[in-house]
Amino acid sequence: MSIGLIAGNGSFPLLVLRAARQLGHDVTVVAVEGEASRDLDRLSGELGGTTVSWIELGQLGKCLATFLSAGVTRAVMAGQVKHVKLFGGVMPDPTLAAALSRLGSQNTDSLIAAVAGVLEAKGIKLMDSTALLSDLLARPGVLTTAKPTAAMKADFEFGYAAADALAGIDVGQTIVVKDRAVVAVEAMEGTDATIVRAGGLAGAGTRVVKVAKPAQDMRFDVPVVGVQTIRTMRDAGADGLSIDADRTLLLDGEAFVRAADEAGMVVVARGRV
Repeated sequence: MSIGLIAGNGSFPLLVLRAARQLGHDVTVVAVEGEASRDLDRLSGELGGTTVSWIELGQLGKCLATFLSAGVTRAVMAGQVKHVKLFGGVMPDPTLAAALSRLGSQNTDSLIAAVAGVLEAKGIKLMDSTALLSDLLARPGVLTTAKPTAAMKADFEFGYAAADALAGIDVGQTIVVKDRAVVAVEAMEGTDATIVRAGGLAGAGTRVVKVAKPAQDMRFDVPVVGVQTIRTMRDAGADGLSIDADRTLLLDGEAFVRAADEAGMVVVARGRV
């Protein structure tokens, strides 16, 4: 059976492609120009059983046609497309324009749900984006050798209320705190830019709180962290990170934890009911 993969930026799409092929699925990749990594072409050649088609942002009709011609009935969204590009002159094709015209707002959930609705109307079911990578979901507890101090725990607890509230209204999923004060809030700029901005504002000793939405749809926009997150935190002087267990992907697995340990950081995965 052929699985469709809509690929945005980062290493997430590469991991999904590799996992799908290891499970014996043929994969039809639709990759977004200017977002997805060209390593998809290389990896598809290495793995076989894969075709990669490149589309411009906004070409939903071409994406749909590619999947339908390949007989795709299930698809995965992997990797983000920067939300701010909506204001950069993107021209939606008629398929996407029709979907957008029905939206009351253009926040992340609404936009991606609109795309999912178009696919599912044509018989292509959007899968849980972590279905092929469940072993990379963060497990509850302290993930690093270093343990959180009392002050760090206090910052995390303080940060949860604000982060959960912001995620609940689909503004962003990350805030940065220091000494029980909110230093920076994520909106369209993304997690790394938020961490950098917080370091410039408050210096060393900031703590990053990244949460899933209260009603997180695991088909898309699942929180993701990786080695690059740790590098950004290190450069910005952040010393602690809290993520949500079972709802956050550790893209680089053991390398992520190793990088955090080498930087002397604390990473905690909060358990949620």
